[in-house]
Amino acid sequence: MTDYLIPIAVGYLFGSLPVGLIVGWAFKRVDIRDFGSGRTGMTNVLRTVGVPAAAVVLVLDMGKGAAAILVARLLGDSHGPEVAAALAAMVGHNWPVSIGFKGGRGTAPGWGGLCVLSPLAGLIAAAVSIPVVGATRYVSLGSIVGALAGVSAIVVIAATGHAPSEYIWFGAIAGTLVIVQHRDNIQRLLKGEERKLGRPAGAVKEPAGAARRKGLRWPRSA
Repeated sequence: MTDYLIPIAVGYLFGSLPVGLIVGWAFKRVDIRDFGSGRTGMTNVLRTVGVPAAAVVLVLDMGKGAAAILVARLLGDSHGPEVAAALAAMVGHNWPVSIGFKGGRGTAPGWGGLCVLSPLAGLIAAAVSIPVVGATRYVSLGSIVGALAGVSAIVVIAATGHAPSEYIWFGAIAGTLVIVQHRDNIQRLLKGEERKLGRPAGAVKEPAGAARRKGLRWPRSA
C-alpha cells in the first residue's frame, strides 16, 4: 500500500493544477469559470479564449496524466502505482482542492495517461475522436466516443497479454470517470441542445443571490 501513497499524492497534485484557469487569465484576463460550462478544461477555454489558448491547455492537461505515470515509474517498477497515479491525476483535474473542487471533465489528463500506458490505445482514441468532432462539431461527443474507444482498446490490449493486466483497471475506471463527468453533455445531446464547436460561451447563469465557490481567491474577469 505504501508503494501507492506517493504516486497517488503526486498524481492528484499534478491534476489539481488549474491550467485552464491560469491560461485563460494569462491570454485574455478572464476567469473562465464565469463563462460557458464554468469548467476549466480545454473546451471551455476554446469557447471563451480561443484556439491558441485551448491548444496550450490541451497539451499541459495531457501532461498531467503523463507526468504522473512517469513519476510513478521513477519511484518503482510496479504497474499498479502507474495506474493509480494516472487516475489520481484525473481526479485532481476534475475535483481540484485549490479552486473549490470544480475543474474539468478528465478527458485530457486521461488521454495523456493513456498515451503513456499504451501509445496504440492513445492513437485509437484520437483516430476516433477527431473525425467525430469534425463531422458533428460536438466536442463533447468526440470526447465521449474517443474516450470509450481508447479505454476499450487498452482493456483489450491488456486482456490479450500485450500490456500489463493492471492497465485494465485504468481503462475501466478512467472510462467511467469521463462518462460521469459528461453526463450533463449527454443529456443536452439527447435533447439537441448541446453547443456546437464555434459557438462562443456565454456567461454562467446562476440562481439569484448564489455565489459560486471558487476556492482560492482569483481576480474577477476583466
